[in-house]
Amino acid sequence: MTTHHTHVDDRRAKRNVIVLVIAQAIVGAQMPMIFTIAGLAGMSLASNPCWATLPISLTVLANTLIANPMSWFMGRYGRRAGFWLGAAGGTIGAVIGAYALMQSSFSLFLVGAFFTGFYQSAQGFFRFAAADTASDEFRPKAISYVMAGGLASAVVGPQLVKLTAETMIVPFLGTYIVVVILNLFGAVIFSFVDIPKPEAQAEAGHPAGRSTWEMLKTPTIAVSIIVAMTSYALMNLLMTSTPLAVVGCGFETGTAADIVTAHVLAMYVPSFFTGHLIARFGARQISALGLVIIGIAGFVGLMGVELENFFAALILLGLGWNFGFIGATTMLAGAHESYERGRIQGVNDMLVFGGVTLASLGSGGLMNCTGGNAQDGWVAVNLTMVPFLALAGAALIWLVLRPKDEEF
Repeated sequence: MTTHHTHVDDRRAKRNVIVLVIAQAIVGAQMPMIFTIAGLAGMSLASNPCWATLPISLTVLANTLIANPMSWFMGRYGRRAGFWLGAAGGTIGAVIGAYALMQSSFSLFLVGAFFTGFYQSAQGFFRFAAADTASDEFRPKAISYVMAGGLASAVVGPQLVKLTAETMIVPFLGTYIVVVILNLFGAVIFSFVDIPKPEAQAEAGHPAGRSTWEMLKTPTIAVSIIVAMTSYALMNLLMTSTPLAVVGCGFETGTAADIVTAHVLAMYVPSFFTGHLIARFGARQISALGLVIIGIAGFVGLMGVELENFFAALILLGLGWNFGFIGATTMLAGAHESYERGRIQGVNDMLVFGGVTLASLGSGGLMNCTGGNAQDGWVAVNLTMVPFLALAGAALIWLVLRPKDEEF
């Protein structure tokens, strides 16, 4: 089922893309800020250092749990209201986090981290919002441009951490205050989003549209979710393990940071042309290319633990994620009607980030609990990708081989 727009042009869509790119670049900077300092702050607050990264895990978990309700809320009250709700969650989370730092309370800090997941969930819908008012031709470009805004946030966020982390007596307190300001600024930015609320009803004879289960059984939707889950979860699996592997193989922490930076650039720089590639070659083809590139990244990782292997593997991983995830998002956006998006987009993100949560938890276990050294753990991480890539690749082939009238 493809959505056919009657827009004469894409002026409204392009205006929304500009607003969402600004939001992704500036307001979205809070996520790399949080992920940079939450573990360090947790280390200073937790009685057991093994729990240092629990705040990050709770943020991702909240994102997973809130995705479906957030999508329902947006479906009922509109994108703007949903983004405001996300900004409110981000504000509350940062305020609680700042207070927890002043009180040296780890448990309270965890509460704040959970509320941060509300904002992360809302931000995940930027890409879908970009497609809401876009024509079929402009849709993949709109999604790609908004994803490209993540490049700016990946640069702005860490720089803000450098400027604010030690500005106050309590470490990281200044950073959390800046996060509060970013969310308040976001509330203003989101007021410029111009996306109509979804239609309350479907066409005559189908007052509620397809059920969630019916949509999940739709071949194009099912395959798009599988590809998105695989692309995002495997990217997270390998990226989370990389600093442990790099340092464990004898390199400096700064070197690990440089490798991660190269990876983040590879994730977002291609977004400036991914949409054009999808418009020309198709979402399935670009998604398939993304899976192949992720597989090549794993192969390069298995070839050795020299510095060039780490750099090449992580750069390829970022590129593969970009093609796979944006391609899958475009497939999903074109496979449902506007009145169905409140259900299926939330389920999609719940499943995708549920996979990311499991990958982030499993990454450390594979690195630290398989074999006797970092090199063995790195091999285990790369080998773990094989069955999941095979599953996603088989799903895409299955979809291509089906008759076109059975795809939706």
